[in-house]
Amino acid sequence: MRPKTIILLVVIAAIIISVVVLNLGQQTNPPAPSPSQTDTSKSQETLTSYRNARMKITSTAFENNGSIPAVYTCDGSGINPPLVFSEILPEAKGLALLMDDPDVPKSIRSDGMWDHWVVWNMPPSTQGIGEGEMPPGIVGRNTGGGQDYYNPCPPDGEHRYFFKLYALDIMLDLPAISSKADVEKAMQGHILAATELIGLYRRQ
Repeated sequence: MRPKTIILLVVIAAIIISVVVLNLGQQTNPPAPSPSQTDTSKSQETLTSYRNARMKITSTAFENNGSIPAVYTCDGSGINPPLVFSEILPEAKGLALLMDDPDVPKSIRSDGMWDHWVVWNMPPSTQGIGEGEMPPGIVGRNTGGGQDYYNPCPPDGEHRYFFKLYALDIMLDLPAISSKADVEKAMQGHILAATELIGLYRRQ
């Protein structure tokens, strides 16, 4: 074999080896995330920590996962139960409260959900809602079409009633006739913390 041919083959082999090594290096050592990617990751961690905040919603009328007294249902006066808000984040600009029942028979509601109470733009200083009292802020439209507290009246067995409290970084710009779906859509990207209280009720 001629010397020139040998040199050419050596050069080609060296190029092939260099390409293989370069590809392996790219596979085993991915590029470090850019500053913007790192900032996004930190933002997600911060949001998660807010969602795990100590904010609470409780009631002096019943325990979490306990039975709601009949006075707060269609079998009694039908007034709203007392609620207590605590550990609200200082960054919060407004609070929203949504109460719903996910155990409605499909024959009554195809989505199996009944919205009982829709409240938003409560001041972050709000410490709760008294028994039978109108909450501060704006009261939207429940599934029954009213703009008030729609008391529990399960047609079959025991139902769960979720009282969900949200701390937001804005006040929501919504008309008073808005529904729970409208509020949930407007809250997207603005929830600092969320917590819930579950009450149970079965008609006697």
